Amino acid sequence: LYTVYPHGSTDKLPYVTMGSGSLAAMSVFEDGYKVGINEEDAKKLVRDAIRAGIINDLGSGSNVDITVIKKGSVQQFRPYEVICKKSERQGDYTFPVGTTVVTSSHEMVPFSALKVTDEEVMEIS
Repeated sequence: LYTVYPHGSTDKLPYVTMGSGSLAAMSVFEDGYKVGINEEDAKKLVRDAIRAGIINDLGSGSNVDITVIKKGSVQQFRPYEVICKKSERQGDYTFPVGTTVVTSSHEMVPFSALKVTDEEVMEIS
């Protein structure tokens, strides 16, 4: 497998991870990868790695999708597993105007309205 990072560097490795959950996923690969791993065990390892990325990173989504690439064929499993299912809202979360009491407010002052009252120049050597 090859990875190409956004800044242009590349890696050629037996397993790779990228993205916001990649550190958690890489730890699973480092622990569980074996040369000659069979396909079913490899799918489980990939699932566990992606699951670790999802659980340890809020930006990693909620589904495990796996693609098996072999000479002459590509097989997609989408979703292979759903880790976090979106829940149903339990109530109505709309509130009428005026529900929240405003205790104070601050108006934005335009920069042009500011007046310098004291100025000191500092020399940098």
